Amino acid sequence: MASTAAYGTWPSPIDAALAASHDGRPEYVGTVGDEVWWTEPRPAEGGRRALVRRRADGTTTTVLPEPWNPRSRVVEYGGVPWAGAARPPGEGGPLAVFVNFADQRLYAYAPDGSEPPRPLTPVSGTGGGLRWVDPHLHLDRGAHGEVWCVLEEFTGPAPTDVRRVIAAVPLDGSAADDRAAVRELSDDRHRFVTGPKLSHDGRRVAWIAWDHPRMPWEGTVVMMAEVTAEGTFTGVRPLVGDTDESVVQVEWDRDGTLLFVSDISGWWELQRIRPDAALGAVVPSSRLCPGRGEEFGGPLWKIGLSWFRPLDSGLIAVLHGLGGKRLGVLDPETGELVDAVGPWTEWSETLATQDTRVIGIAASPVGAAEVVELDTATGHTRILGAHHEDAVDPAYYPEPQVRVFTGRDGREVHAQVYPPRHPDRTGPEDELPPYVVWAHGGPTGRAPLVLDLEIAYFTSRGIGVAEVNYGGSTGYGRAYRERLAGQWGVVDVEDCAAVALALAEEGTADRARLAIRGGSAGGWTTAASLTGTDVYACGTISYPILDLEGWATGETHDFESRYLESLVGPYAEVPERYRERSPINRTDRLTAPFLLLQGLDDPICPPAQCERFLARIEGRGIPHAYLAFAGESHGFRRTDTLVRALEAELSLYAQVFGFERADVPVLDLGR
Repeated sequence: MASTAAYGTWPSPIDAALAASHDGRPEYVGTVGDEVWWTEPRPAEGGRRALVRRRADGTTTTVLPEPWNPRSRVVEYGGVPWAGAARPPGEGGPLAVFVNFADQRLYAYAPDGSEPPRPLTPVSGTGGGLRWVDPHLHLDRGAHGEVWCVLEEFTGPAPTDVRRVIAAVPLDGSAADDRAAVRELSDDRHRFVTGPKLSHDGRRVAWIAWDHPRMPWEGTVVMMAEVTAEGTFTGVRPLVGDTDESVVQVEWDRDGTLLFVSDISGWWELQRIRPDAALGAVVPSSRLCPGRGEEFGGPLWKIGLSWFRPLDSGLIAVLHGLGGKRLGVLDPETGELVDAVGPWTEWSETLATQDTRVIGIAASPVGAAEVVELDTATGHTRILGAHHEDAVDPAYYPEPQVRVFTGRDGREVHAQVYPPRHPDRTGPEDELPPYVVWAHGGPTGRAPLVLDLEIAYFTSRGIGVAEVNYGGSTGYGRAYRERLAGQWGVVDVEDCAAVALALAEEGTADRARLAIRGGSAGGWTTAASLTGTDVYACGTISYPILDLEGWATGETHDFESRYLESLVGPYAEVPERYRERSPINRTDRLTAPFLLLQGLDDPICPPAQCERFLARIEGRGIPHAYLAFAGESHGFRRTDTLVRALEAELSLYAQVFGFERADVPVLDLGR
């Protein structure tokens, strides 16, 4: 029988070290011959990512030892950092190319050989140097084979002094010390490009491009070119897309048609188009699974993400859903869509196919992300790697409630609510639990409905969590996404407050013990909430945006340097809006204690903003703590950082909400 104890005081086997060890998820799955490869996080190894290989016999090994770290910094968020190909017997086994995080050079590596990785690209001392992403191996191109990928090249010291093109890198290493040996396949007419997708007959290539001030979820265009026998692009032309149409993925089908995901209908949907090269025109595209009121795509935050893959049989593996993403197999001729069987409710935006197999990464509210295979011939699924194992009794995991709340002006607000849960404890009858509202990053993003031990860290101690997919979030159609247009710092703040207050009004949460937390754009929403409302007793602000004017005038990276034009408005036209909404200019309204967390190597939300914010509150007597972490960038990856941040957050809540926690260091809340 459960014993009664005050909320927040419950003992839990889920400590910060356990939560940190399960931070992150596998990414970027692909096939190399009959093998399946992917990357996965290693918080205990300095936060690097490892390239993992599952052989045909079922054994799994790490391809690259420490300190190799396959991770790209193109557009700072990166994208697909590796590619691999099987080679004929006697040629040394599979060949892999990857981007190494430390120097951003492209390397080639034969894991079955004895030689270390060898560099394929040079180092540049200009600005952020040379960076690469979304590689595609073509062993039959050039004298020794080539890698086609995106090149990001800095031309000056500023983060916006940059150009991006599609380039071919020879596999013989001749470009390792000679930039001139890199062949540029596209020009730099567009600010941003994705990697090139070559048609099955090798005659055509397609890619996605867009320009400032648009973000890729606002407007992109599909470019197409003919490929000459010498491997150059000719007849480059736009095929589909526009300034107000977001195309996020393209793939060639075996019949020469191009499959793509577009939101022209108001939802990201799968379409097909047949290029007519002879006439320089196109047959109108057709929607393959229309009218479902679901998303078949998502925001292109990283280069090379995939929400669908065609199969040799003519079927198409798709990720689809309202809010979350399920794996389904679509028959494009009949429109029939059959979902994969299994416990997984959330599939990541990475898919690979081989013959009848579909491989992806999937999770659920009771299981962390795993590498999963679906055999479309039999309908059977199986786990290939990163197998979830319960580190504690699942009775300590929270049970989420998917809910829709009513926000300002009657608008819908989607959220996932995680009440406190413990197998041996319950709260007093006369006490309501404290709740923390979690604001996700982006802000064009979404909180996935999956097992997160950071959430369980709090709920198993008697603290509820509410993840809010506020207006502007993805997964609910373009209209929901565009609620944030010009309204960042308004709609997101209102929607989070609506959920928090509704939980209090219905008797789920203690009105006096509400908190808010978030990182990046979620850090902005947290800071804007603490300086613009009286809803919350405290908050945790991680690597935030605090000063819109600074962010709009050179304090961030190129990819998001014009993002605020849609979220807030053009700075030249509404400078007062930038000043008025910025938390740094509203510190006189701040009364709630807060914890501020920041990576000192963050190029996206630099520590200078935190330092100016703290200077504004100096001497005002507001309890707060500032923890800055050397070696951390945008989002924390190292075990020691993750542990310190999580324990500090719990200590903040303990002090503000009035309960004792002897299992974490006391956070010094200075004034």
